[in-house]
Amino acid sequence: MTNDSPDHQSLQSYFQFRCRDCSSEVGFRSRRRSVFERYLLPLLLLKPVRCGECFRRDYRLIFTEVKDRLSEASRISPAVERAVTPKRNVA
Repeated sequence: MTNDSPDHQSLQSYFQFRCRDCSSEVGFRSRRRSVFERYLLPLLLLKPVRCGECFRRDYRLIFTEVKDRLSEASRISPAVERAVTPKRNVA
């Protein structure tokens, strides 16, 4: 069987993320919030994911391709940018 067969293409599209609300193809791994999500979802082969466009949170098969979460550290501006502003002694 070749990689371009109809069966392979349908399986590949089945495991790609597509938002049910906005049809975006950008999805991110979401944090597990509860005991249910932490321990029961893996038994059901599911994981929490979030759409990168509309931010809808959903459960998908663990085989679904999504990007890793953006860390909170990447959202903080680097110390170099903060050092550019002059330090003032405000009384």
